Amino acid sequence: MYRLAERFLSEWNSQEVDRVVGVYTHDVVYVDPNTRGAVKGSDALRRYLTKLLARWKMHWSLREAHLFEDKIGCAVLWHATIQRAEGGETVEMDGMDFVRVRGDKVERNEVYFDRTILATLMG
Repeated sequence: MYRLAERFLSEWNSQEVDRVVGVYTHDVVYVDPNTRGAVKGSDALRRYLTKLLARWKMHWSLREAHLFEDKIGCAVLWHATIQRAEGGETVEMDGMDFVRVRGDKVERNEVYFDRTILATLMG
């Protein structure tokens, strides 16, 4: 599971929409503090990521990964740096993803972080 978490974050760090979408199942359910509900399916995730990755430069570092007892997912603790795409101030934050997998792909991804940290970048 640790290798999956590393691969998962590596694809996100690429900031390439198709690479990120490629780690998810076609029927993925994705939720983060900015989605205002669940993003369902790879087409909807692609639309969301196209907007997100055009607006922000983001880099995640894996801190810990903890396999769930049922072995079909894990909790991924990460540290991130975030900056507007055009540059400027950078903020750092810590967060966690709950990830459920099917085969070698992520079928559910719930992201948790303190969104108020981004306020300084929102201007």
